[in-house]
Amino acid sequence: MSRAIKVIVVEDEPLAREGLVDYIQELDFLELVTCCEDAIQATEVLAKLPPDLIFLDIHMPKLSGIDFLKSMKNPPLVIMTTAYPSYALEGFELDVVDYLVKPFPFQRFLKAVNKAKGLIDLQSQAQQTTSDKQTHIFIPVEHQLEKVYFDDIIYLEAMENYIQFHNTDKKRLTKMTMIHAESILPESFVRIHKSYIINENHVTAIEANTIKMGDVKLPVSRKYKALVMKRLMP
Repeated sequence: MSRAIKVIVVEDEPLAREGLVDYIQELDFLELVTCCEDAIQATEVLAKLPPDLIFLDIHMPKLSGIDFLKSMKNPPLVIMTTAYPSYALEGFELDVVDYLVKPFPFQRFLKAVNKAKGLIDLQSQAQQTTSDKQTHIFIPVEHQLEKVYFDDIIYLEAMENYIQFHNTDKKRLTKMTMIHAESILPESFVRIHKSYIINENHVTAIEANTIKMGDVKLPVSRKYKALVMKRLMP
C-alpha cells in the first residue's frame, strides 16, 4: 500500500480553510500536515515539513499565491483555489495540477486530488524503474505506443496539451503534460524552462541564458537557472 500524500493548505479565509480540511479528512490517502493563513507562514512550514501537495489560494495578504509559487525553486505539486476564474491560464502556465474555483463541490475536489495522486504514483513508479535500470519508455504516438530510449531523447518541448520529443532519430508528438514527463524521466533530465526539459547528456555548450543542444539553442528561464547551473556545473 502506498504512503499517504502529505498536504498543506494555504488559505486566508477561515470558512474556505475549514471546508478544505473537511474534504481532506474524507480521504484516507491524504494526510493534512498543517494549515497556513498566508504565504509567509507557508514559507516557514515548507522549510521544515516539505509536503507532497499544496492547496494554494491566490488572493492572500502580503504575498499572492501566484507570486509565492513563482518564488519556490522546487515546488511540490500545487492545486490552486480561488474565487476568480480569470487566473486559471496563469496558474496552468506555472504547471499547477488543477485549478478549483470557489465554492467547489466535493466531486470537483476529488477529481483534482486524483490527478495529483496519479502524478505522485507515476513519480514513485519512475523512481522504482530508474533504480531497476530501465532504459526506455513507451509513449502514445498517433494510434500506437512507440518505444523511446532515454539516451536518444535530446530534449522535450511543451506544445499546449502536447509534448514534442526531439530524439536523435526523429521527432515524436504525444499528448502529455510537462509534470507527467518529469515524473517518468530519469535523473539525467532537467527542466530549464516552462516549455523545455533537456537531457544533460546531449548538452554541447552553455551561453549566458541559453543552452546549446547541438545546433539548437534553448532558453533557460530565471525560475530554473540556479538549479540548472547546479546540475550542469556542480
